[in-house]
Amino acid sequence: MRKTKAKKIAPAPDSKYNDALVTRFVNNLMWEGKKNTAFTIFYDAMDRVSKTTNENGYEIWKKALSNVTPAVEVRSRRIGGATFQIPTEVRPDRKISLSIKWLIRYSRERNGRSMAEKLANEIVAAAKGEGAAFKKKEDTHRMAEANKAFSHFKV
Repeated sequence: MRKTKAKKIAPAPDSKYNDALVTRFVNNLMWEGKKNTAFTIFYDAMDRVSKTTNENGYEIWKKALSNVTPAVEVRSRRIGGATFQIPTEVRPDRKISLSIKWLIRYSRERNGRSMAEKLANEIVAAAKGEGAAFKKKEDTHRMAEANKAFSHFKV
């Protein structure tokens, strides 16, 4: 076991919006180390969001992220031979991580020509409170609510 906890290195802020969260999003979006391609996809998606909503794409993206961010999740815990789904609060860092991963995952599963188009559509849907990523958050909350009876088994 290590003596001290490893320091978290914050990602450098991106050049256009000067936001480290954008870099974190792009790092999750990136495949095979192609960061420039990922940034191109993200910025193109922001332009598409701006065109479709006639609002600032960056603000819509932030709203979409906050709409998709979960507050509680269920964790499996084995007690006396039975496995219980125990609702727990999500750590702040994990909240952001989950919302980013869900947005990217469900935009990849969408129908569309380019990744930028699919990402833009998912962002717009999530900002409105629709779409698969938002549904995932709702399902997670619903599962936690259904298993509230087991919350005294906290991990």
